[in-house]
Amino acid sequence: MTKVMYITAHPHDETYSYSMAAGKAFIDQYKEVNPDHEIIHMDLYKEHIPQIDADVFSGWGKLQDGSGFEELSEDEKTKVNRLSELCEQFINADKYVFVTPLWNFFFPPVLKAYIDAVSVAGKSFKYTAEGPVGLLTDKKAMHIQARGGIYSEGPAAEMEMGHRYLGVMMQFYGVPTLDHVYIEGHAMMPEKAEEIRENGIARAKDAAHTF
Repeated sequence: MTKVMYITAHPHDETYSYSMAAGKAFIDQYKEVNPDHEIIHMDLYKEHIPQIDADVFSGWGKLQDGSGFEELSEDEKTKVNRLSELCEQFINADKYVFVTPLWNFFFPPVLKAYIDAVSVAGKSFKYTAEGPVGLLTDKKAMHIQARGGIYSEGPAAEMEMGHRYLGVMMQFYGVPTLDHVYIEGHAMMPEKAEEIRENGIARAKDAAHTF
């Protein structure tokens, strides 16, 4: 069965957030088109995503040195185990749908913590003599992102780092493509905000048919 990770990184729901509204439209339409696929919703604001901190480095170091898992401290066990769960879940999925706003030219930090959790050598990529090689070459990815300004073109395009970063990471993992749906300009043009929202929802539904 095809597994789809629906990964949302927004503290609000679709009634407030343009990205979440388009994301919900996308995933609801996707379910209609692919009723036999399994959808796994990862609401990153409700999930426990450990930071890679001193406990994690210490726990990983002990395991690499040959210590058994039972020799880790309780904090090390909890964090290392959770990071392992997140990574295994990610690499075992077939498709990824990321839903984010653009905050300060990036995306909410909880998504960066999640990307850190699933970026594991030997799992999502491997090191070789020629450099790192991605291991997720049979996956697909989609990014649905709302932006108050216009960042797809014009002078602000170079300032957008959220979608660009996801693109770099998907390439790093070996994921062949990162499709996208942008909903942008509603803060710049509040008189057109509802039109922009509805247009984004319509495009998200269309994208669900070919993803």
